Amino acid sequence: MSKLRVAAYCRVSSDSDEQENSLELQTEYYKTLILSHEDWELIEIYCEKASGINIRDRAEFNRMMRDCRSGLIDLILTKSVSRFGRNTVDTLTASMELFHLGVKIEFEKEQINNFSREMSTAMALHAVFAQEESQAMSDNIRWGIQQSMRSGKVFLNCTRFLGYTKDSKGNLIIVEEEAAIVRKIFELYLMGFGVRKIKKYLEEHHIRTVTGKDTWSTSTIDRILSNEKYVGDVLMQKTYTEDFLTGVRKKNNGERSMFFIENDHEPIISREDFAAVQRRKNK
Repeated sequence: MSKLRVAAYCRVSSDSDEQENSLELQTEYYKTLILSHEDWELIEIYCEKASGINIRDRAEFNRMMRDCRSGLIDLILTKSVSRFGRNTVDTLTASMELFHLGVKIEFEKEQINNFSREMSTAMALHAVFAQEESQAMSDNIRWGIQQSMRSGKVFLNCTRFLGYTKDSKGNLIIVEEEAAIVRKIFELYLMGFGVRKIKKYLEEHHIRTVTGKDTWSTSTIDRILSNEKYVGDVLMQKTYTEDFLTGVRKKNNGERSMFFIENDHEPIISREDFAAVQRRKNK
């Protein structure tokens, strides 16, 4: 008699020590559980640190699904519906696909599985509650960020921000070799160069982008010329996430509050030059 081919799916959503230990404990727990059954065969423990919102972002989850489609798994064990996924549509879609593939999912906490007809409604409700929890968490995080913005705390990603980086306290500091490129772009524009001509100049002089590319885009140059951060100011929440499930960001055209902080950090461009550039751009 062939053994039941069993896998487990374990997930945590952060890199904290507590979560890290939780992931290790989950992995060890399921490995011990599966090996304790003589009629079970351990196929794989799929474990990862990833947000539960978008299934497409979870490499191990998608690897597990591919293995199921290849006919390698009969049963999946997981801690709870929320560990499996917080997006209702994705959770139910994956559960139904596994049902049609003949793969059972056992949700330990809720004591339900995707093969019990009487449990289908409960499973849907649990998935909805998991999504509502994520929505509430997203709303709370957004509220906290906005309160920090109101108090003047700046949230900036400097990994692709030409001219600046952050010190150990999170303050913006100038990267001089990059700042020289910013100054050159403003200088060329004030000399009458358009963005296409500036692009040509930068590429001919082998000046690389902030990500190290040889080719510049005119849209990048245009954004640099419009960026108030180069005069030391910060306008926060220019974009926002419309839907926490998709994670897609949209330009803020008044749908969310914006927060302006003047003289937040050391400028690269003088206010006079920046104003002159904006006047020319708006002609």
